[in-house]
Amino acid sequence: MEQSPRPRTEVAAQPPGQQSYVGMWVTKDGYIRHELLPNGRYDEARGQRQSAYQGSYTLTGNYINYVDDTGFTADGEFRDGVLYHGGMVLYREENK
Repeated sequence: MEQSPRPRTEVAAQPPGQQSYVGMWVTKDGYIRHELLPNGRYDEARGQRQSAYQGSYTLTGNYINYVDDTGFTADGEFRDGVLYHGGMVLYREENK
């Protein structure tokens, strides 16, 4: 007996492993707020300046590479639940 194929559910494409890093990352003083979005984009606020930097990111294992919308590139690394990026140390902001 042949079964008809099940309908597919469309889900936003996310590279493997990306889901664990999606969310808000913040410096201890809260000055820099770095949001990794599930669509491979990021939005970084600095102080009162919302969306100071925006662009795309890619992940390879625990390494992250950024390209902002002006073409500037940067990178970082996730170690033990902490993001080290451009001389900054960012911690995951827990949902309140």
